[in-house]
Amino acid sequence: MKRAVGRIVIVGASAGGLATAEALRRAGHEGVITLVGDEPELPYDRPPLSKQLLRGQWEPTALALRSTTELDAMELELRLGAPATGLDTSRQVVTLADGADVEYDTLVVATGVRPRRLPGTDGVAGVHVLRTLADALALRAGLRPGRRLVIVGAGFVGAEVAATARALGVTVTLLESGPVPLAPAVGEEAGRFLTGLHTDHGVTVRTRAAVTGIRHTSGRATGVRLADGTVVPADDVLVAIGSLPNTQWLADSGLTVHNGLVCDEYGAAAPGVYGVGDVARWYNPLFGVSIRVEHRTHAAGQGVAVARGLTDPSRRRPFAEVPYFWSDQYDTKFQAYGHLRDHDEALVLNSDLAGRQLLVAYRKDDRLVGVLAAGMSPRTLRAWRALIAAGSPWTAALTATTAA
Repeated sequence: MKRAVGRIVIVGASAGGLATAEALRRAGHEGVITLVGDEPELPYDRPPLSKQLLRGQWEPTALALRSTTELDAMELELRLGAPATGLDTSRQVVTLADGADVEYDTLVVATGVRPRRLPGTDGVAGVHVLRTLADALALRAGLRPGRRLVIVGAGFVGAEVAATARALGVTVTLLESGPVPLAPAVGEEAGRFLTGLHTDHGVTVRTRAAVTGIRHTSGRATGVRLADGTVVPADDVLVAIGSLPNTQWLADSGLTVHNGLVCDEYGAAAPGVYGVGDVARWYNPLFGVSIRVEHRTHAAGQGVAVARGLTDPSRRRPFAEVPYFWSDQYDTKFQAYGHLRDHDEALVLNSDLAGRQLLVAYRKDDRLVGVLAAGMSPRTLRAWRALIAAGSPWTAALTATTAA
């Protein structure tokens, strides 16, 4: 069968996939664009799931990334509620769970990630993960004053949910298997700052807490069992121990998968196949490493970059952006620029828990590669971002920021 000219299939209907489709139309692409999504909902924003939606400030309709009018104007062929189950790159066909085969000329993989789960917890009521709208609504139903929530994993998702739950009057215990939350990613001082922020708000933070299982009665969770034999009582349990890239459907595709779909600096995984967002492991020439970034702004930026290269090859550029993420917890906003993980040094320039201020700079070899801040002005952060983007040497960067 002859292919439709310029048929582009985007598998993944969240921020990265939608940004790709929108940028293609904005750049003048007039061919068929098929947007495939595993959830039945129209594309929606995920960061508010752990905050505004969970707290009850927003309802699901407020999460929409685009209105139905805006989506209609893009003239997308929507295939929602139909997860991709296979890919044949030789035939250029994506197979969906409903049995349909979708042909493409160009494929964009934007299937995101799924939460890690504790073994043996499938089907146990009251044990939650948080990735989808359905996940958030199920968790929200149990967050009431006096209820007990135990969160397994003290990363940013777990910490955000802890802050939201405390605001709702829930008793919260945060379990961390290591000695300091988030220390491998952001350093010990930043991890201690995060711990202090939560204990100040009444959260019980337990470190070196190795979870061995969930205690349940009549199919409902009643507590979390630890390696030391103790059980932390719970009415609900949130498992927030990281995520896995959704690459299962690519198993027989011949594409290179290693902690995500491996892509070059242009987002290409193979001829005619690109990856964007949480599922994609791009080579970032700014840092000289292949990294997979699970943040909304990065996903959207990659989508725009891929669309630009597809519609106008003369504008094809390596995607060498400075990754950015933020996290709102209580009255404190954390913001970070750069590639913080695998740093050689985390230099604490300011740590004032009472004043809710934190500033940590990150060094790799002899170069500034990242910054994490709380309570800092946008101007200060813009200056740090510019230094990271310029590949500034470590000593020169510290001198510049001190003199500013």
